[in-house]
Amino acid sequence: MPTAPSSSLHLFDDRVLADPYPVYDALRNAGAAVHLEEYGVVAVPRHADLAAILKDPDSFGSEGGIALTELANVQLLGGTVLASDGAQHAKLRRVLSRQLAPRAMKKLTADIAARAEHLVEKYTASGRFDAVALARHMVCDTVMELMGLPNADREVLLTGAAATFDVFGPDGARYQQALPLASRMVEMLHEKLTRKDVTRESWMGAIFEAVDAGQIDESDAIPLASAYTAAAIDTTVLGLADCIVQLARHPEQWQILRRDPVRWATPAFHEALRLEAPIQGFGRLLTQAADIGGVPLAEGDQVWLLYGSAGRDPRHWGDDADAFEIARPRNHQHLAFGAGAHLCAGIPLAELQARSVLRALAAHCSHLTLDGDPVRVLNNLLRGYSSAPVAVELSPRPSASGITTPEPCQQGPVP
Repeated sequence: MPTAPSSSLHLFDDRVLADPYPVYDALRNAGAAVHLEEYGVVAVPRHADLAAILKDPDSFGSEGGIALTELANVQLLGGTVLASDGAQHAKLRRVLSRQLAPRAMKKLTADIAARAEHLVEKYTASGRFDAVALARHMVCDTVMELMGLPNADREVLLTGAAATFDVFGPDGARYQQALPLASRMVEMLHEKLTRKDVTRESWMGAIFEAVDAGQIDESDAIPLASAYTAAAIDTTVLGLADCIVQLARHPEQWQILRRDPVRWATPAFHEALRLEAPIQGFGRLLTQAADIGGVPLAEGDQVWLLYGSAGRDPRHWGDDADAFEIARPRNHQHLAFGAGAHLCAGIPLAELQARSVLRALAAHCSHLTLDGDPVRVLNNLLRGYSSAPVAVELSPRPSASGITTPEPCQQGPVP
């Protein structure tokens, strides 16, 4: 059987993180599995192979293999739902999923839609806004409230969540800078998420109820909570903000959505996730010998799943894989949310928030355009923007007489 081709590419260099797509294209053309000499892992860049691995957790395990360093896998990820397998993963996920299931989301729909309406009206009133600030305000308010965390802890949570994804990467300058921030977030969760500090109606209240019912162990509570904080915030913020940026860059796509937001808001969000996966890669550890595209791998080998590459793979998406098309057939089948046993449990909440914001924008804004260059985040795993200025032309609103009058677009500072 053939061996994996090798590459000396430095996947986590700043230059590659700023624009990884030429590297992804080279890796896809090199083979189904490519050994990355710098990191001692096998990169999987093609959609079909990546999907097959995600649906085979018996061969490609998460425990001990998500991150590129032992410290991150043991100290930060040990005991979490993200880095568990088999019966332990199923046990933790059952508790997590109850709070994020579609049935639970139905109860939140009206409140989240009202929050989106309020924030969109506030942020677009001046005629320009920061798409990242809007997305972060929306998602953080929602998650902090549902978890039962006070707003005073928001900054530690946000900084630590982003840092956690840096720590999943290789040991380097970015990793070393992020490690104390990620550790502080874990400490804060242990300090703040106690029975006396959370309400029974919150997500954390539900976790403690599961502990008391014997469904999970006491030691599982805080690691399970980290799935809400690290996974539920940054990925949705970055995905939603990028969706707004893509719509501002493609006015014809914005007009399609605006004419029928009920139909197109969710597909637009998924198309943005396909095109710019908020999490660009995760690891898996082989628990038994297997092969990828005919390339044999041994038990104990680590693979690096390139979600960002799979979303642009022309073998799956066609020759226009690099284009943003909200009507693209089956774009919800992207792998940015994972697949198989580890498919993201928070998809219904992410969709609900994105759908609510996009529909509110469609109601308030007739046109979106970029008002400057978005500022790219450089993170070992995350892809997105730290700021993205957008100018809007507000839709006419009815006057007291019933005649629509144009809404003034006053220029002002980005909130």
